[in-house]
Amino acid sequence: MGKLTAKAVEAARPKDKLSKLSDGKGLQLWIYPDGAKRWRFSYRFGGKQRTLALGVYNEISLAKARGALDEARVMLAKGVDPAQVRATQKATGVLLAAESFEAVGREWFSRHMEEMSDSYRVRTRRILEKDLYPQLGRYPVAEIEPPVLLAALRKIEARSVDIAHRAKQTAGQVFRYAIATGRAPRDPTRDLTGALKSKHKKHHAAITDPSELGKLLLAIDGYTGSYVVKVAMLINGLTFQRPGLVRAMEWEHVDLDEGVWSVPAEAMQKTHKAGGDRRAHVVPLSTQAVALLRELHNLTGRGRYAFPNGRGPSRPLSENGMRAALRTLGYTNDQMTSHGWRATARTLLDEELKIRVDYIEHQLAHAVKDPNGRAYNRTNFLQERSEMMQNWADYLDALRAEVGGGSS
Repeated sequence: MGKLTAKAVEAARPKDKLSKLSDGKGLQLWIYPDGAKRWRFSYRFGGKQRTLALGVYNEISLAKARGALDEARVMLAKGVDPAQVRATQKATGVLLAAESFEAVGREWFSRHMEEMSDSYRVRTRRILEKDLYPQLGRYPVAEIEPPVLLAALRKIEARSVDIAHRAKQTAGQVFRYAIATGRAPRDPTRDLTGALKSKHKKHHAAITDPSELGKLLLAIDGYTGSYVVKVAMLINGLTFQRPGLVRAMEWEHVDLDEGVWSVPAEAMQKTHKAGGDRRAHVVPLSTQAVALLRELHNLTGRGRYAFPNGRGPSRPLSENGMRAALRTLGYTNDQMTSHGWRATARTLLDEELKIRVDYIEHQLAHAVKDPNGRAYNRTNFLQERSEMMQNWADYLDALRAEVGGGSS
């Protein structure tokens, strides 16, 4: 038993200079002029006087301080310096923190999400911050086993099956980055195939009835909002590319004389989150599309983007631009979406215009392969696709004229 009592420690008052109360065996209570009280262990090791901090009173009681003292004295008896052990523990703690799932996740996000679309970055950050970090963030990324990851995903699944699948995909990207940077040996998401409930397949609403499509085209022609948004909707329909690509179209990638829009690989990567062809893509432009873009060029041609944001030309048209315009025209999200043009074209080009499916798939920038399993080059069938795009534009004009009583 030491010399101090709990009452004596509590009653100790500061002086003008640092004062010390001894409990025996090297345990001391240091009392600072500002009133702070800290436990210290004074000992000799290797012929030198050393001091080990044991904690702050009241966080560490007298009893706990004596327990910490006993542990330190056991180390000394074994010829181990307790101060060196403490320094190693701190260094290890910093290392583990740097290799935690959250630390690796934040590093991956900062390095690999910059080129993605704003909406995809926001969605991914929300999954990390709300769903993954609270459950997995503190664990060393190399030590997260499939059952631990599955338990975290099941909690998300209870709220939303679709978000649970997105979280699994995001976690897999973090684990693969950890593998690439030497901080994890494997990706546990690969062992969870089939472990979650099947996600609900949500198709983008699309009009596939020719007469209804003609009505939509007439409605767009009558749109009285932003001219930039109006042309964006028309080009979206004429090219049936992903809305994100259309919104971010840059003039330097458009050759109006040749009637070609060449989408670079970097732009494709921003809109293809998973499963798509991320190579450069060539989009032949119909004469109708060229005419619209020439007229638009008079308005926005001095800037970078064909469809600049209304709040400033340094950014492309917002994701909500065309969506809000469709709502203004009276089309709900269950009737038609900007992305729905892809399904519209895919269906009508096949069923009405009898176009070869592989030409259509090429134009949709889907990963099309030849019989030997090799991905076709993006410039394959360019002549055939040019003819297809002109036929498609003429077909849309005919639908518009039929519904409008002969006007076009």
